[in-house]
Amino acid sequence: MAIETMVNSSRRNFLKSVGLAMTPVMMSRIPLAYCIAPTVPGRFESILKPDSFKHYIDYFNTMEDENVVNLISNAQSWLWMKSNIPLFECPDKAFEEIYYYRWWTYRKHIKQTPDGFVLTEFILPVKHAGKYNTISCSLGHHISEGRWLHNQKYLKDYVTFWFRMNNGAAQKHLHRYSGWYVDALYHRYLVHQDKEFLIDLLPDMVRDYEKWEKENLLDNGLFWQHDVRDGMEESISGSRKAKNIRPTINSYMYANARAISKIADMAGKTDLSMEYANKADKLKSLFQKILWDEKSKFFKVRLENGELSDAREAIGFIPWYFNLPQAGYERAWAQLIDSEGFWAPYGITTAERRHPKFRSHGVGTCEWDGAVWPFATSQTLVAMANLLNNYEQSYVTKDDYFNALKIYAKSQHKTGKPYIGEYLDEKTGCWLKGNSERSRYYNHSTFCDLVITGLAGLRPRDDKIIEVSPLLPSDGWDWFCLDKIPYHGQTITILWDKTGDKYGKGSGLRIYANNKEVVSSDTCERVLGHLL
Repeated sequence: MAIETMVNSSRRNFLKSVGLAMTPVMMSRIPLAYCIAPTVPGRFESILKPDSFKHYIDYFNTMEDENVVNLISNAQSWLWMKSNIPLFECPDKAFEEIYYYRWWTYRKHIKQTPDGFVLTEFILPVKHAGKYNTISCSLGHHISEGRWLHNQKYLKDYVTFWFRMNNGAAQKHLHRYSGWYVDALYHRYLVHQDKEFLIDLLPDMVRDYEKWEKENLLDNGLFWQHDVRDGMEESISGSRKAKNIRPTINSYMYANARAISKIADMAGKTDLSMEYANKADKLKSLFQKILWDEKSKFFKVRLENGELSDAREAIGFIPWYFNLPQAGYERAWAQLIDSEGFWAPYGITTAERRHPKFRSHGVGTCEWDGAVWPFATSQTLVAMANLLNNYEQSYVTKDDYFNALKIYAKSQHKTGKPYIGEYLDEKTGCWLKGNSERSRYYNHSTFCDLVITGLAGLRPRDDKIIEVSPLLPSDGWDWFCLDKIPYHGQTITILWDKTGDKYGKGSGLRIYANNKEVVSSDTCERVLGHLL
């Protein structure tokens, strides 16, 4: 009886730590192994009051019949969210609503299994999924978005599942899709600084990279991939059979090699660090030499026949997601804001609109020949934020980023209600899977991460300097606040108040760590401060 009491006490503590009500059903769902609550940033009096945003969740809960329930039900969703997510407020309430909607939907995909927590991509089972309905295609997106949760046990379990929960080995379906998950894990570390977890996974990461080399590395030093195995089937340049050299997998492998090098350095493995740094450098050089089309000023697919594709596609922006290109290739971004290039009323298209094969492959079978995919939009906006922060160029501006992000938020609606699906028409905003149940709550992209690292501008780094570089243009919002952000074991607040009238903290940009101001500026521009 004493043991049972202790177990139930642990269950109650766990449920309390993640913001769930202690109902008998929830108590029975939680194995003892999950009951140890993780260390979370210290409690403090937030500037934003959580219950000011509860009405969004109440509304979301009325929009559906909730025919699928994983770990956290709709009824439990607000309790979970107010304990786990950064709070966000801005003058554009439609934009603000989508921020909370995306956390509400992300929560739906957290699933408890005998192998720990996992995240799903589709809310309903699909034939091409593996164990527990898991799919590796969006693993990098899942990690990037989920790193901002206060409770990181979900992601730690999920990553361990992929690398080790196949009798100690990686899941067989991990390589069904190429991905940047090792790089995403390193960038998760930049938020939470738990290097022991990362170093422990280093041998698994090295084995994974070596397997990719064995499976997909060509004699010329670059990687090939079918478009469908990039999660981008029926593309203009792609093929389900040809071994084309694509900007996607080569950008991912560059980033993963660079991440392994940094993790090996943290582990004191100098030789391994140097080996993977050299791999990354070689890929960078070959990438720029072989995939750049000087005539079109764009990174393109190199076809198996040796020729470059004649199509500019959004995957040509992906290299900047990882800061891969050296200076001199920025002209590619002129295509982003060109209405004959990638700019459309309802988002960034996946192929240039002027191409004769744009939207030529039909509708309804997951075509990447031009329609707007949130997966690609997320990648492009991260790449654009890196371009604006890390490169000297004059082709796109903060205004362009802000407008693209607002269009992305606007596109996430269906019949007037918040919605995230697979892909949509670039002119009408119509979701191209119609009322397909499988398309609903598609966990195949990010949004909240873009608000945190791009718009609000928190740029994670591996030192005691906090860097905030908002991409809000000078004529944008007069105020916004991003609150309760977990970062380096502290709780961060980013507050912009042009006049000082909204929050009463003074005018300008102010950054707080655990309620203490660490840096401020009169303008909404890049600032650096020292964390204690």
